[in-house]
Amino acid sequence: MKRSARAFWVAAPGVGEIRDTPLAAPGEGEVLVRALYSGVSRGTETLVFRGGVPDNQRSVMRAPFQEGDFPSPVKYGYLSVGVVEEGPAALVGRTVFCLYPHQTRYVVPADAVTVVPDAVPAARAVLAGTVETAVNALWDAAPLVGDRIAVVGGGMVGCSVAALLARFPGVRTQLVDADPSRAKTAEALGVDFALPGDARGECDLVVHASATEQGLARSLELLAAEGTVVELSWYGDRRVSLPLGEAFHSRRLTVRSSQVGTVSPARARRSYADRLALALDLLADPALDALVTGESAFEDLPAVLPELASGEIPALCHRVRYPSDA
Repeated sequence: MKRSARAFWVAAPGVGEIRDTPLAAPGEGEVLVRALYSGVSRGTETLVFRGGVPDNQRSVMRAPFQEGDFPSPVKYGYLSVGVVEEGPAALVGRTVFCLYPHQTRYVVPADAVTVVPDAVPAARAVLAGTVETAVNALWDAAPLVGDRIAVVGGGMVGCSVAALLARFPGVRTQLVDADPSRAKTAEALGVDFALPGDARGECDLVVHASATEQGLARSLELLAAEGTVVELSWYGDRRVSLPLGEAFHSRRLTVRSSQVGTVSPARARRSYADRLALALDLLADPALDALVTGESAFEDLPAVLPELASGEIPALCHRVRYPSDA
């Protein structure tokens, strides 16, 4: 068994490299995982790659198995799927999801991995972290049967929310994005699509995930009286203006935040493990394959991340493929 691994590091803002790293034998209660796939969460990870994590958010932004500190050098990531090669007998040979950075092999506590259901392909399971965010957002939003809902922002998180809302009975869901190419993704997910100027109003609920001032302002405009915007966007170190004049008060509108770092208070009796297990169960739906919009080899990450960060590679979730002899 190999006792070394290779890992992707942000060596400096905008510069990535692959480093060799020693690998200890798993101890009692630990597992050795060989990576099959990992996912690049384009919004958060490109922010880290550019060195844009605000000083006052560095502790909040730390990933569970991060090494190094912001801005760099740092080993960052949290969407890894692999197979257990060593550890408790009940886990050896099982495909698992772990909140681990991009690395060919790694050792973690056994309770840090979640078994991927047999109905979920390993290649799709990289979406678990983002679908978990969507689950938490909908726990916060608490949509009702028959609600009129818009999801503003057709990125990875927004599309995940829209995909889950497509399963709600009687709900009118519309995905709103300035990029007309997102219409194809919406169709694959089973929801309606509109450009911002064409979106349907009088919404009971708007989930905002575009990370733009314009998107947030449009979200407020789409609400019916006493409607709610659930804000999922992460703005990093950018300041955002919010239009709270005009009819904001007279229409009794609400803006509330949702953040996956805490289990929604509406489901306080549920654990992080419960939430992640639910997200993995939901990934049995093949429609969610539409959220994976590109794939590259692990060795290519130093060249791929700059293109993802610049938008040269347009992506929702970009999947990373690991060699079988890693």
